[in-house]
Amino acid sequence: MSVNDPIADMLTRIRNACMARHATVSIPSSKMKLAIAQILKREGFIQDFTVQEGKPYNTIVITLKYTPDRRPVITGLKRVSKPGLRIYTKRADIPRVRGGLGLSILSTPRGVMAGHEAWQQRVGGEILCYVW
Repeated sequence: MSVNDPIADMLTRIRNACMARHATVSIPSSKMKLAIAQILKREGFIQDFTVQEGKPYNTIVITLKYTPDRRPVITGLKRVSKPGLRIYTKRADIPRVRGGLGLSILSTPRGVMAGHEAWQQRVGGEILCYVW
């Protein structure tokens, strides 16, 4: 199946799996998606992820994280920069999501990183998505 926006597809799969209270979700692998999964794990939004080798393509299996009362840790995901409208930001204008409780993920010249990391390294870039 052809997907025009693979990052939006990844976020939608995670959102749907969280709403359905699934333990894991499988996503076709790419370097950008792996970088986003690493950021989500480092920031505590997902429990873990693994890469499964496959015949047509590799797959990322993300283990979702829930609170003790089975509420998902990820309550919202929003794709910001889309193929039809790219959104870029300077270092000074990197957005804070939900007053600092959320996370913005940016694609910078130094790689994909969280908004607060980009701010510390004094780089701007394309705002990929918001997670809260």
